[in-house]
Amino acid sequence: MTDEWGDGTRSVHAGLPAPEPGQPFLPGPVFAAPYHLDPWRGPEATPNGYGRPDNPTRRLLEAAVGELEGGDCRVFASGQAAITGLLLAVLRPGDTVLLPADGYFPVRAFATDTLAGIGVRVGFVPTAGPYPSFEGVRLVLLETPANPGLDVADVTALAVAAHGAGALVAVDNTTATPLGQRPLELGADVVVASGTKALTGHSDLLLGYVATRSAELLDAVTAWRTTTGGVPGPFDCWLAHRSLATVDLRLGRQTANAEALARLLAGRADVTGVRWPGLPTDPAHAVASVQMRRMPGVLSFDLGDADRVARFLDASRLVAAATSFGGLHTTADRRAQWGDDTPPGFVRLSCGIEDTADLLADVTAALDAA
Repeated sequence: MTDEWGDGTRSVHAGLPAPEPGQPFLPGPVFAAPYHLDPWRGPEATPNGYGRPDNPTRRLLEAAVGELEGGDCRVFASGQAAITGLLLAVLRPGDTVLLPADGYFPVRAFATDTLAGIGVRVGFVPTAGPYPSFEGVRLVLLETPANPGLDVADVTALAVAAHGAGALVAVDNTTATPLGQRPLELGADVVVASGTKALTGHSDLLLGYVATRSAELLDAVTAWRTTTGGVPGPFDCWLAHRSLATVDLRLGRQTANAEALARLLAGRADVTGVRWPGLPTDPAHAVASVQMRRMPGVLSFDLGDADRVARFLDASRLVAAATSFGGLHTTADRRAQWGDDTPPGFVRLSCGIEDTADLLADVTAALDAA
């Protein structure tokens, strides 16, 4: 694959094997625990020996995601499995890790409950900063745009500062996707993400991945996954690879819907705290407009209290009450109910691929009714 191709072309062709007459574009999933071994040479004779470390369907998906991210990839059973696998593969007792204070709540809980318990020093920093000195830090994890508040970190500047102090930089690319930004090109050492969200985008599978250009980091992550067994099944890998082909189309509509909806919400007196990095008035816009290749289909706002959020969701015909984001259907989630440190009326809304005019009309009517 070549980077001279556009996003749509790259997405459609990512990870596909060379064309062969009589064979499908994307081979079907390979279901196997053991494989036949060479009686004399054993596993040295074949790339497939046992299903936990070896699966050709999984390797094709890893090639596809790696092409989009610009590095080598290892997929995991979920985004949480990927990020915890990276942290535990890299960090040792006595190390210091800096995590986003406003990032994905289960990662912060894991750091407090597990990493601190094995002697890793954990610090939390807001995505928008200010950042402390990175001296003595082993790993800096950035989540940009942050979930759910959508602040943005300057990956290039922070990578320069962290590398100057000897620290590694990881970027959670879940919200942006590799079509929205490519952290490895911005200076990050490793990317981690949930493929459950917009990357695969059909709300029908769980997936995570780690991508890097460092052979040392890749080996550590691969060894961790092999030892702990957090692999996705072949059918999920096949579904994910099939779904990648439409990611450019899906993101295009989701971004357009997010822009239209953010402008609508920003103009309403009964809605406060509208955040979407694509708005010129957004605090994150200056960095995001330089760093990101396209804006996400996710935005956030505040309806004042939990009851009004419930009334809004009850009144809407197109906005479903659901957690997660990045799917085909527009969904909204009151994040305080999941443990995020957000006001009771704070809403994270994920735009689907509905017609923009229909979505705007529905949200307007639901807000009026609420």
